[in-house]
Amino acid sequence: MADGEDAARKTFDLIDSAVFVGMLGISAIVGVYYAYESRKNADAVREYLVGGQNMSIFPISMSLIASYISGISILGLPAEMYVFGTQFWCGVISDSFVSLTMAFVYLPVFYGLGITSSYEYLKLRFNDAVRLMGSVIFLIKMLLYIPLVIYVPALAFNQVTGINLHAVALLVCAVCIFYTTLGGLKAVVWTDAIQTIVIFGGVIIVAVYGTHRVGGIDLVWRRNRDTDRIEFFNMDPNPTTRHTFWSVVVGNYLNWLASCSVNQAMVQRCLAMPNLKMANATIAIMAIGIIIIVSLCCYTGLVVFAAFHDCDPVKTKQIGKSDQLLPFYVMELSTSIPGLPGLFVACVFSAALSTMSTGLNSMSGVIFEDMIKPWLRGPISDTAASRTMKATVVVIGIVCMALVFLVEKLGGLIQAGKSLSSITAGPLLGMFTLGMFFPSANSAGAMVGGLAGLALVAWISLGTQAAVSTGEIVFPAKPVSIEGCPESIKNRVGNLTTIADTASREQPFLLYRMSYLWYTWVGFLIAISIGLLVSWITGSNRCKPGDEKLYTPAVRPFLRSKAATSGQRVRAFDKVSMELGKIEMDASRNQ
Repeated sequence: MADGEDAARKTFDLIDSAVFVGMLGISAIVGVYYAYESRKNADAVREYLVGGQNMSIFPISMSLIASYISGISILGLPAEMYVFGTQFWCGVISDSFVSLTMAFVYLPVFYGLGITSSYEYLKLRFNDAVRLMGSVIFLIKMLLYIPLVIYVPALAFNQVTGINLHAVALLVCAVCIFYTTLGGLKAVVWTDAIQTIVIFGGVIIVAVYGTHRVGGIDLVWRRNRDTDRIEFFNMDPNPTTRHTFWSVVVGNYLNWLASCSVNQAMVQRCLAMPNLKMANATIAIMAIGIIIIVSLCCYTGLVVFAAFHDCDPVKTKQIGKSDQLLPFYVMELSTSIPGLPGLFVACVFSAALSTMSTGLNSMSGVIFEDMIKPWLRGPISDTAASRTMKATVVVIGIVCMALVFLVEKLGGLIQAGKSLSSITAGPLLGMFTLGMFFPSANSAGAMVGGLAGLALVAWISLGTQAAVSTGEIVFPAKPVSIEGCPESIKNRVGNLTTIADTASREQPFLLYRMSYLWYTWVGFLIAISIGLLVSWITGSNRCKPGDEKLYTPAVRPFLRSKAATSGQRVRAFDKVSMELGKIEMDASRNQ
């Protein structure tokens, strides 16, 4: 980048503003429309939470894709490729296995029970206390995650416009709270569908035009390969290595499974489908869509590095964090494409709005169904229930806005997002798996196992993030260069590199050095192992007739076999008892 280019860098003009405001306006209009439409539905609660359970495949599939591809992915994945290389790209391998597991193991149970909140299952399988704990863990997860999702578009908007980051965050939340509160799940799903199209359009344009500007795919690949960024099969078994094939594929599999299979935000949309077959079709489309968009985001990171291969913007202090690389690059491209900054910001905002709106809608449903409704002494009218959930959305949205200020202290977006979500993901998946796969597990085991997993992973995750933010833990990054920078930009660097290289650091605690992608496995295995141990100590659960629906289809044949064996034993015992009775009667007559 030359000085002239720096001076000529495009600003956020009227066309960009029109593109961006248009996207926000469409989202708000959809919310108003479905608020008006929902008045015709008699069951306001079911309409608000699962769209009357008559949604079609297209909007639900797009909504599932949009919820996974948050702004964290749009900005974080390119930054990950730029700073650390392509190993994380292998995570797409696990997506297909997650969709199969979800379709054949977990969803059939939820559909068979006809529930609207996935945590209702914990009550049916265990008791009210376990259900409440599961709901609280889910709320903690979303309250940790949504502020991160809000921060991302605010960061991008700040980069391209210079407007205060926190002021932009308020704008994101206000629009999202507005249409989520008014329109319920249908508004969330249809705005997600529109936003998914915007996301794909924005990422494709940046990737294609960026490749053209650099000089073609061959040059993009060669510049990344020459700096060792192309790395897909690091088979190092060391669990402390940040990214290996094993951690990215096996470790990330469970993290993604926990986010899809039992997470209310995902399950709620699958339950909005009329039947299980259609729900499974949406999951298959979701898996394909995620693989495509993740690959596009990762490739975009390679394009960004190829463009800045000899003048790193972070090292030269042109930007403050690697998460700003993509917005910075878009502003470089925008000199020749009118409206590109507006489209890009709309793309990132779309990704954030879709995730946040889904989170707010699902949290309001969980709070109402699992926390408020069980305490009501009598029935509540549909109008009162609908107003209660809408008020809950507003309150949660305000809390999330307040938590945005903490996000700036975290490390890279991808690691911070995965680390925080793992605190609750592993224990929650462990509790549901304990209930669906192990008939002997009881409520005490689920409670103690879930809490143990939660406590351990929270300690590891928060401790690691603290160590990262203080500089105690520094991950080895791929090499960058400033040799191609103008002298005026080189002078900004000074001797910062020398200072960083010579600074001494103490070795962090062993568990803090473990790759964050294994956190979900730790919580998952702790919840199951301690849950089974406590269940055995306190007295194993005994299955009752009709309990088969509470278990995954793979377990049900064993339950029927066991029930048949028990029935044969009972019948044999009855037969022996009858024979003994006859013998006693005959003996009495003879006497």
